[in-house]
Amino acid sequence: MFDALYPLARAGLFCMNAETAHHTSLAALRMAEKVGLLSALGDSSEMGKPFEMLGLQFPNRIGLAAGLDKEGNCIDALGRLGFGSIEIGTITPRPQTGNDKPRLFRLIDREAIINRMGFNNPGIDAGVANVQATNSFQGIVGFNIGKNKDTPNSNAADDYLICLRKAYPVADYIAVNLSSPNTPGLRELQGAEASAKLLDLLKQEQSRLAAEHGKWVPLLFKVAPDLDEDHIRDLSQVFLAGGLEGVIATNTTLDRDQVAGHPLSAQAGGLSGRPVFRKSTDVLRQFSSQLGVKIPIIGVGGISSLADAQEKIKAGASMVQIYTSFIYQGPQLVREIAMGLGNS
Repeated sequence: MFDALYPLARAGLFCMNAETAHHTSLAALRMAEKVGLLSALGDSSEMGKPFEMLGLQFPNRIGLAAGLDKEGNCIDALGRLGFGSIEIGTITPRPQTGNDKPRLFRLIDREAIINRMGFNNPGIDAGVANVQATNSFQGIVGFNIGKNKDTPNSNAADDYLICLRKAYPVADYIAVNLSSPNTPGLRELQGAEASAKLLDLLKQEQSRLAAEHGKWVPLLFKVAPDLDEDHIRDLSQVFLAGGLEGVIATNTTLDRDQVAGHPLSAQAGGLSGRPVFRKSTDVLRQFSSQLGVKIPIIGVGGISSLADAQEKIKAGASMVQIYTSFIYQGPQLVREIAMGLGNS
């Protein structure tokens, strides 16, 4: 029934401003979960096949990418739709409103989105409290963390350390976002030298926190699709030498080749959805060839079908995440991928 209703719901939501529709749909999902309307869907533990990665037991191989549930207040509802893991954020130390509106654009005929949200979020304290308030979700919760816009790159490590310390007790894993194109200068932290320094600081703190809390929370870095071969090789060496536990490949792209000529292609921000699939998968494949089996990779970027998800796995991903295609296709795609990857 839910799948049959989604095209009608989407039609109504797509009549709204994209950001208004985003908040409306999440509010509706929270309400539906609160009153029990989603309970008949079961949960992620009933969909797909469990597997182990990062020392964690994932219910299935399909996760929700960061950016949709920025606050971590929709985890139970999203879990009902079949996601085995949910990555919340990006979350920064202090709340911030993000960039000026409008900042979210649908390229409907390309099944794509351009966003320049700018890490709008309620801050790490609110994110932690929201995760602590979850009830039914039995899957994996990741925290995607970033720096505040007004924090200079020279002090960026302080912001990441604040978020790491506060998220550590409740997170299953922590993803370090160095690759969003919507915070000025952020991608400079993806340089090999800057990444190595940050990774070293985070790993030292991770060890201290593990001793304090009696558990090991893996660290992952999320990388951009706009990296050349030399940059990928250099970063891979940093990740291997620094003991990074995982890589998320990839974030959104600044490349507009695949949407050239579209009326919205000149909008600033990161492009996601179908047009980024090939570029993202190529970067994933290159990282996989460098990292081998030593560092697992989560594949994300342009997945719009089970076949796309399978191609990410073939390219070297251990599991996949979606976001944009979930907006366009709804929960049926989540279950299709969960079951399909579980049977492959």
